[in-house]
Amino acid sequence: MMRMTVGALFAGAFLSVASVGAQAQSGSATIDAIIKRGEVNCGTAGNSPMFSLPDSQGVMRGIDADSCRAVAAAILGDARKVKFIPTTAQNRFTALQSGEVDLLYRSTTWTLGREGNLGALFASVNFYDGTGFLVQAKLGVKSAKEMDGVSVCVAPGTSTELAVADFFRMTKMKFTPIIIADVNEIQNAYLAGRCDAYSTDASGLAGFRFQQGDKAKDHILLPDIISKEPLGAMVRKGDDKFFDIVRWTYFAQLIAEEYGVTQANIDDIAKSATVPELRRLLGLEGDMGKALGVDNKWAYNAIKGVGNFGEMWNRNITPYGVPRGINNLWNAGGLHYAPPMR
Repeated sequence: MMRMTVGALFAGAFLSVASVGAQAQSGSATIDAIIKRGEVNCGTAGNSPMFSLPDSQGVMRGIDADSCRAVAAAILGDARKVKFIPTTAQNRFTALQSGEVDLLYRSTTWTLGREGNLGALFASVNFYDGTGFLVQAKLGVKSAKEMDGVSVCVAPGTSTELAVADFFRMTKMKFTPIIIADVNEIQNAYLAGRCDAYSTDASGLAGFRFQQGDKAKDHILLPDIISKEPLGAMVRKGDDKFFDIVRWTYFAQLIAEEYGVTQANIDDIAKSATVPELRRLLGLEGDMGKALGVDNKWAYNAIKGVGNFGEMWNRNITPYGVPRGINNLWNAGGLHYAPPMR
Protein backbone atom coordinates (compact mmCIF):
# COMPACT_ATOMS: atom_id res chain seq x y z
CA MET A 1 0.00 0.00 0.00
CA MET A 2 1.35 3.42 -0.91
CA ARG A 3 1.38 5.84 1.99
CA MET A 4 1.84 9.52 1.37
CA THR A 5 1.63 12.59 3.54
CA VAL A 6 -0.66 15.40 2.52
CA GLY A 7 2.40 17.56 1.99
CA ALA A 8 4.04 15.03 -0.32
CA LEU A 9 0.85 14.55 -2.29
CA PHE A 10 0.65 18.20 -3.19
CA ALA A 11 4.32 19.15 -3.13
CA GLY A 12 5.62 21.30 -5.92
CA ALA A 13 2.31 22.73 -7.11
CA PHE A 14 2.43 26.50 -7.50
CA LEU A 15 0.69 29.40 -9.24
CA SER A 16 2.64 32.29 -10.70
CA VAL A 17 1.37 35.77 -11.50
CA ALA A 18 2.46 35.24 -15.10
CA SER A 19 0.33 32.09 -15.25
CA VAL A 20 -2.76 33.97 -14.10
CA GLY A 21 -2.19 36.59 -16.77
CA ALA A 22 -1.92 33.96 -19.50
CA GLN A 23 -5.03 32.17 -18.30
CA ALA A 24 -7.08 35.36 -18.20
CA GLN A 25 -7.37 35.07 -21.98
CA SER A 26 -8.57 31.48 -21.79
CA GLY A 27 -11.68 31.89 -23.92
CA SER A 28 -13.58 29.84 -21.36
CA ALA A 29 -16.19 31.29 -19.03
CA THR A 30 -15.70 28.38 -16.63
CA ILE A 31 -11.90 28.66 -16.55
CA ASP A 32 -12.11 32.42 -16.06
CA ALA A 33 -14.60 31.94 -13.21
CA ILE A 34 -12.31 29.38 -11.60
CA ILE A 35 -9.34 31.76 -11.82
CA LYS A 36 -11.36 34.63 -10.33
CA ARG A 37 -12.70 32.37 -7.56
CA GLY A 38 -9.29 30.81 -6.92
CA GLU A 39 -10.55 27.25 -6.72
CA VAL A 40 -12.37 24.54 -8.65
CA ASN A 41 -15.83 23.62 -7.38
CA CYS A 42 -15.94 19.86 -7.83
CA GLY A 43 -19.07 17.80 -7.31
CA THR A 44 -18.28 14.46 -5.67
CA ALA A 45 -20.12 11.85 -3.63
CA GLY A 46 -18.05 12.45 -0.51
CA ASN A 47 -19.07 9.10 0.97
CA SER A 48 -17.63 6.59 -1.48
CA PRO A 49 -14.54 4.53 -0.58
CA MET A 50 -11.93 4.53 -3.38
CA PHE A 51 -13.63 7.49 -5.09
CA SER A 52 -14.26 10.30 -2.60
CA LEU A 53 -14.26 9.86 1.17
CA PRO A 54 -12.67 12.04 3.88
CA ASP A 55 -9.85 10.45 5.86
CA SER A 56 -9.39 10.76 9.63
CA GLN A 57 -7.99 14.28 9.16
CA GLY A 58 -10.92 15.34 7.00
CA VAL A 59 -8.89 15.30 3.75
CA MET A 60 -10.92 14.04 0.80
CA ARG A 61 -9.39 10.86 -0.61
CA GLY A 62 -10.18 8.79 -3.69
CA ILE A 63 -9.60 8.65 -7.41
CA ASP A 64 -12.44 11.11 -8.11
CA ALA A 65 -11.04 13.54 -5.55
CA ASP A 66 -7.55 13.28 -7.02
CA SER A 67 -8.92 13.72 -10.55
CA CYS A 68 -10.47 17.01 -9.40
CA ARG A 69 -7.15 18.03 -7.86
CA ALA A 70 -5.39 17.34 -11.15
CA VAL A 71 -7.78 19.71 -12.95
CA ALA A 72 -7.16 22.37 -10.31
CA ALA A 73 -3.41 21.97 -10.73
CA ALA A 74 -3.71 22.22 -14.52
CA ILE A 75 -5.73 25.44 -14.36
CA LEU A 76 -4.48 27.14 -11.18
CA GLY A 77 -1.10 25.48 -10.74
CA ASP A 78 -2.06 24.22 -7.28
CA ALA A 79 -3.69 20.85 -6.59
CA ARG A 80 -5.02 22.11 -3.26
CA LYS A 81 -7.27 24.72 -4.87
CA VAL A 82 -10.39 22.53 -4.86
CA LYS A 83 -13.66 22.86 -3.01
CA PHE A 84 -15.36 19.47 -2.76
CA ILE A 85 -19.12 19.82 -2.90
CA PRO A 86 -21.10 16.71 -1.86
CA THR A 87 -23.80 15.70 -4.32
CA THR A 88 -26.33 12.89 -4.33
CA ALA A 89 -27.45 10.65 -7.16
CA GLN A 90 -30.59 12.78 -7.34
CA ASN A 91 -29.14 16.33 -7.23
CA ARG A 92 -25.76 15.91 -8.98
CA PHE A 93 -26.98 16.88 -12.45
CA THR A 94 -28.91 19.88 -11.16
CA ALA A 95 -25.78 21.03 -9.33
CA LEU A 96 -23.85 20.90 -12.60
CA GLN A 97 -26.57 22.52 -14.70
CA SER A 98 -27.05 25.37 -12.22
CA GLY A 99 -23.34 26.16 -12.01
CA GLU A 100 -23.08 25.18 -8.34
CA VAL A 101 -20.21 22.91 -9.42
CA ASP A 102 -17.80 23.34 -12.32
CA LEU A 103 -17.64 19.61 -13.01
CA LEU A 104 -18.80 16.30 -11.65
CA TYR A 105 -16.39 13.56 -10.68
CA ARG A 106 -18.93 11.43 -8.88
CA SER A 107 -18.70 7.84 -10.15
CA THR A 108 -21.13 8.93 -12.84
CA THR A 109 -21.77 6.63 -15.80
CA TRP A 110 -21.41 7.96 -19.34
CA THR A 111 -24.69 7.33 -21.17
CA LEU A 112 -26.42 8.65 -24.27
CA GLY A 113 -29.42 9.80 -22.26
CA ARG A 114 -27.30 11.90 -19.94
CA GLU A 115 -25.41 13.59 -22.76
CA GLY A 116 -28.52 13.98 -24.87
CA ASN A 117 -30.92 15.25 -22.21
CA LEU A 118 -28.92 17.04 -19.54
CA GLY A 119 -26.91 19.64 -21.45
CA ALA A 120 -23.67 17.99 -20.39
CA LEU A 121 -20.68 16.16 -21.83
CA PHE A 122 -18.45 13.42 -20.48
CA ALA A 123 -14.87 14.61 -20.74
CA SER A 124 -13.03 11.51 -19.53
CA VAL A 125 -13.36 8.05 -18.03
CA ASN A 126 -11.23 7.51 -14.95
CA PHE A 127 -12.73 4.13 -14.01
CA TYR A 128 -14.22 1.41 -16.22
CA ASP A 129 -16.74 -0.40 -14.06
CA GLY A 130 -19.89 -2.51 -14.25
CA THR A 131 -23.01 -3.22 -12.20
CA GLY A 132 -22.67 -6.12 -9.80
CA PHE A 133 -24.41 -7.79 -6.87
CA LEU A 134 -23.35 -8.36 -3.28
CA VAL A 135 -25.29 -11.06 -1.43
CA GLN A 136 -25.27 -12.54 2.03
CA ALA A 137 -23.17 -15.72 2.00
CA LYS A 138 -25.92 -17.54 3.90
CA LEU A 139 -28.22 -17.05 0.90
CA GLY A 140 -26.19 -19.71 -0.91
CA VAL A 141 -26.27 -17.87 -4.25
CA LYS A 142 -23.24 -18.29 -6.50
CA SER A 143 -24.47 -16.52 -9.62
CA ALA A 144 -26.80 -13.65 -10.45
CA LYS A 145 -28.82 -16.09 -12.53
CA GLU A 146 -29.80 -17.88 -9.32
CA MET A 147 -31.52 -14.81 -7.86
CA ASP A 148 -35.10 -15.37 -9.01
CA GLY A 149 -37.47 -13.88 -6.45
CA VAL A 150 -34.89 -11.94 -4.43
CA SER A 151 -35.16 -8.42 -3.10
CA VAL A 152 -32.47 -5.96 -4.21
CA CYS A 153 -31.45 -2.73 -2.48
CA VAL A 154 -30.68 -0.06 -5.07
CA ALA A 155 -30.50 3.74 -5.29
CA PRO A 156 -33.14 5.61 -7.33
CA GLY A 157 -32.23 7.75 -10.32
CA THR A 158 -29.07 5.78 -11.05
CA SER A 159 -27.91 3.76 -14.04
CA THR A 160 -27.76 0.84 -11.59
CA GLU A 161 -31.52 0.94 -11.09
CA LEU A 162 -32.05 0.65 -14.85
CA ALA A 163 -29.37 -2.03 -15.30
CA VAL A 164 -30.90 -4.22 -12.57
CA ALA A 165 -34.40 -3.88 -14.04
CA ASP A 166 -33.08 -4.73 -17.52
CA PHE A 167 -31.18 -7.75 -16.21
CA PHE A 168 -34.17 -9.32 -14.47
CA ARG A 169 -36.36 -8.57 -17.47
CA MET A 170 -33.93 -10.22 -19.90
CA THR A 171 -33.42 -13.28 -17.68
CA LYS A 172 -37.19 -13.57 -17.10
CA MET A 173 -36.69 -13.60 -13.34
CA LYS A 174 -38.71 -11.73 -10.75
CA PHE A 175 -37.28 -9.42 -8.11
CA THR A 176 -38.42 -6.84 -5.59
CA PRO A 177 -36.56 -3.53 -5.73
CA ILE A 178 -35.94 -1.87 -2.37
CA ILE A 179 -35.44 1.75 -3.36
CA ILE A 180 -33.42 3.84 -0.89
CA ALA A 181 -31.82 7.18 -1.77
CA ASP A 182 -29.01 7.48 0.77
CA VAL A 183 -26.08 5.13 0.22
CA ASN A 184 -25.45 4.67 3.95
CA GLU A 185 -29.10 3.77 4.47
CA ILE A 186 -28.91 1.29 1.58
CA GLN A 187 -25.88 -0.39 3.11
CA ASN A 188 -27.44 -0.50 6.56
CA ALA A 189 -30.65 -1.95 5.12
CA TYR A 190 -28.66 -4.67 3.37
CA LEU A 191 -26.67 -5.51 6.51
CA ALA A 192 -29.91 -5.62 8.50
CA GLY A 193 -31.40 -8.14 6.07
CA ARG A 194 -34.07 -5.88 4.59
CA CYS A 195 -32.93 -7.02 1.15
CA ASP A 196 -31.25 -10.17 -0.13
CA ALA A 197 -28.80 -8.34 -2.39
CA TYR A 198 -27.19 -4.94 -2.74
CA SER A 199 -26.48 -3.66 -6.25
CA THR A 200 -24.29 -0.82 -7.45
CA ASP A 201 -21.02 -0.53 -9.38
CA ALA A 202 -18.84 -3.55 -8.63
CA SER A 203 -16.04 -1.27 -7.40
CA GLY A 204 -18.37 0.23 -4.80
CA LEU A 205 -19.46 -3.21 -3.67
CA ALA A 206 -15.84 -4.32 -3.35
CA GLY A 207 -15.02 -1.26 -1.26
CA PHE A 208 -18.06 -1.77 0.97
CA ARG A 209 -17.23 -5.45 1.45
CA PHE A 210 -13.64 -4.55 2.32
CA GLN A 211 -14.91 -2.19 5.02
CA GLN A 212 -16.62 -5.09 6.80
CA GLY A 213 -13.24 -6.34 8.02
CA ASP A 214 -13.47 -9.80 9.61
CA LYS A 215 -17.09 -10.05 8.49
CA ALA A 216 -16.25 -9.58 4.80
CA LYS A 217 -16.43 -13.35 4.34
CA ASP A 218 -20.13 -13.19 5.22
CA HIS A 219 -20.77 -11.37 1.93
CA ILE A 220 -20.24 -12.71 -1.59
CA LEU A 221 -19.47 -10.42 -4.51
CA LEU A 222 -21.02 -12.36 -7.37
CA PRO A 223 -18.85 -12.78 -10.47
CA ASP A 224 -21.54 -11.49 -12.83
CA ILE A 225 -21.11 -7.99 -14.28
CA ILE A 226 -24.42 -7.08 -15.88
CA SER A 227 -23.63 -3.74 -17.51
CA LYS A 228 -20.91 -1.44 -18.82
CA GLU A 229 -20.34 1.50 -16.51
CA PRO A 230 -17.67 3.94 -17.75
CA LEU A 231 -17.32 6.42 -14.90
CA GLY A 232 -15.79 9.84 -15.30
CA ALA A 233 -15.90 13.61 -15.50
CA MET A 234 -19.03 15.44 -16.57
CA VAL A 235 -19.02 19.12 -17.63
CA ARG A 236 -21.60 21.51 -19.04
CA LYS A 237 -22.02 21.77 -22.80
CA GLY A 238 -21.05 25.03 -24.44
CA ASP A 239 -17.61 25.60 -22.89
CA ASP A 240 -15.23 23.76 -25.21
CA LYS A 241 -12.04 25.06 -23.60
CA PHE A 242 -13.01 23.78 -20.17
CA PHE A 243 -14.08 20.46 -21.68
CA ASP A 244 -10.67 20.25 -23.36
CA ILE A 245 -8.63 20.95 -20.22
CA VAL A 246 -10.57 18.40 -18.16
CA ARG A 247 -10.20 15.75 -20.86
CA TRP A 248 -6.54 16.45 -21.63
CA THR A 249 -5.55 16.55 -17.97
CA TYR A 250 -6.69 12.92 -17.78
CA PHE A 251 -4.80 12.14 -21.01
CA ALA A 252 -1.69 13.85 -19.64
CA GLN A 253 -1.74 11.56 -16.61
CA LEU A 254 -1.98 8.52 -18.89
CA ILE A 255 0.92 9.73 -21.05
CA ALA A 256 2.97 10.37 -17.90
CA GLU A 257 2.40 6.78 -16.78
CA GLU A 258 3.42 5.49 -20.23
CA TYR A 259 6.73 7.34 -19.96
CA GLY A 260 7.25 6.52 -16.29
CA VAL A 261 6.94 10.14 -15.19
CA THR A 262 5.93 10.40 -11.52
CA GLN A 263 5.55 13.02 -8.83
CA ALA A 264 8.94 12.05 -7.49
CA ASN A 265 10.99 12.04 -10.70
CA ILE A 266 9.29 14.66 -12.88
CA ASP A 267 11.85 17.38 -12.16
CA ASP A 268 14.80 15.09 -12.90
CA ILE A 269 13.18 13.91 -16.14
CA ALA A 270 12.45 17.50 -17.18
CA LYS A 271 16.19 18.30 -16.98
CA SER A 272 17.16 15.75 -19.62
CA ALA A 273 14.01 14.92 -21.63
CA THR A 274 14.67 14.57 -25.37
CA VAL A 275 11.55 12.71 -26.57
CA PRO A 276 9.39 15.34 -28.34
CA GLU A 277 6.05 14.22 -26.88
CA LEU A 278 7.56 14.09 -23.40
CA ARG A 279 8.98 17.59 -23.79
CA ARG A 280 5.55 18.85 -24.87
CA LEU A 281 3.97 17.10 -21.88
CA LEU A 282 6.34 18.85 -19.50
CA GLY A 283 5.89 22.27 -21.12
CA LEU A 284 9.48 22.38 -22.39
CA GLU A 285 8.44 23.07 -25.97
CA GLY A 286 5.30 23.69 -27.99
CA ASP A 287 2.31 25.68 -26.84
CA MET A 288 0.04 22.87 -25.67
CA GLY A 289 -1.19 24.87 -22.71
CA LYS A 290 -1.79 27.97 -24.79
CA ALA A 291 -3.98 25.89 -27.10
CA LEU A 292 -6.05 24.88 -24.08
CA GLY A 293 -6.27 28.35 -22.61
CA VAL A 294 -3.94 27.66 -19.67
CA ASP A 295 -0.26 27.87 -18.82
CA ASN A 296 2.13 25.68 -20.83
CA LYS A 297 3.11 23.92 -17.57
CA TRP A 298 -0.46 22.71 -17.04
CA ALA A 299 0.40 19.02 -17.42
CA TYR A 300 3.60 19.36 -15.38
CA ASN A 301 1.56 20.95 -12.58
CA ALA A 302 -1.08 18.20 -12.68
CA ILE A 303 1.52 15.42 -12.52
CA LYS A 304 3.63 17.19 -9.91
CA GLY A 305 0.59 17.91 -7.79
CA VAL A 306 -1.25 14.59 -8.04
CA GLY A 307 0.85 12.04 -9.95
CA ASN A 308 0.30 9.96 -13.05
CA PHE A 309 -2.77 7.81 -13.50
CA GLY A 310 -1.12 4.71 -12.07
CA GLU A 311 -0.10 6.61 -8.96
CA MET A 312 -3.70 7.70 -8.42
CA TRP A 313 -4.83 4.10 -8.83
CA ASN A 314 -2.23 2.68 -6.46
CA ARG A 315 -2.98 5.30 -3.84
CA ASN A 316 -6.76 5.03 -3.90
CA ILE A 317 -7.85 1.70 -5.39
CA THR A 318 -5.12 -0.90 -4.80
CA PRO A 319 -5.47 -0.85 -0.97
CA TYR A 320 -9.01 -2.18 -1.37
CA GLY A 321 -7.82 -5.25 -3.23
CA VAL A 322 -9.46 -4.29 -6.53
CA PRO A 323 -7.36 -5.57 -9.47
CA ARG A 324 -6.60 -3.00 -12.14
CA GLY A 325 -7.73 -5.28 -14.98
CA ILE A 326 -9.36 -3.31 -17.79
CA ASN A 327 -8.28 -0.12 -16.04
CA ASN A 328 -4.69 -0.76 -17.10
CA LEU A 329 -3.13 1.29 -19.86
CA TRP A 330 -3.76 0.12 -23.42
CA ASN A 331 -0.22 -1.31 -23.66
CA ALA A 332 -0.88 -3.48 -20.60
CA GLY A 333 -4.16 -4.94 -21.86
CA GLY A 334 -6.45 -2.22 -20.51
CA LEU A 335 -8.79 0.39 -21.95
CA HIS A 336 -7.03 3.61 -20.92
CA TYR A 337 -5.56 5.19 -24.04
CA ALA A 338 -4.35 8.72 -24.70
CA PRO A 339 -4.24 10.32 -28.17
CA PRO A 340 -0.89 11.80 -29.22
CA MET A 341 0.07 15.07 -27.55
CA ARG A 342 1.19 17.02 -30.57
